[in-house]
Amino acid sequence: MLARLYLRASTDEQDAERARADLEAFAEDHGLRVAGTYVENDSCAKLARPELFRLLRDSRPGDVLVIEQVDRLSRLTAQDWQKLRAELDTRQVRVVALDLPTSWMLTAPSDEFTGRMFQAINGMMLDVLAAVARKDYDDRRRRQAQGQAKAKAEGRYKGRPEDAKRNAGIATMLRAGSSWTQVQGAFGCSRATVAKIAKRQAANVRSVAQGDC
Repeated sequence: MLARLYLRASTDEQDAERARADLEAFAEDHGLRVAGTYVENDSCAKLARPELFRLLRDSRPGDVLVIEQVDRLSRLTAQDWQKLRAELDTRQVRVVALDLPTSWMLTAPSDEFTGRMFQAINGMMLDVLAAVARKDYDDRRRRQAQGQAKAKAEGRYKGRPEDAKRNAGIATMLRAGSSWTQVQGAFGCSRATVAKIAKRQAANVRSVAQGDC
């Protein structure tokens, strides 16, 4: 049975590979052969994640997607979670999470009836934990927004400082014609960061052009 390890962190400052050793040890303990490891720094509150969908494209029926926790895979809205679940089901990929012991049963050979029972139980648990993860995400964002609003009202809010040196390097590569993937590889940043710098560059170009007119 083949395992595909998915490692994710939300921001560039977080270590997406922190749980790699734990996932590799789990695969070895359960007799899984690691066919690939997929790492990205991106929010799991959005469905469009390049490495996750590369994993799905690489997968074959019966492969096991191994994650540390369900919230590493999804903090999606209910609608987007159903889209991801449908993709997993279509490709017949089994999701196994280290924090969900009932899912570990999917790594063991079983007859058709037992396998279907395990899949049904695991699917139900995944749905519950995905809903909990989304609620936690929404709650944290609400509390964060409330805290920022209060800080702004009191004149204390400054926001997160920008990594000017990194962003200047990203801008230089973009001006030189490098692809977003190349920029991500060079700086270990998210596509959202590259998009922000690219948008800023485009705005600067328009501003200069308007000034010349």
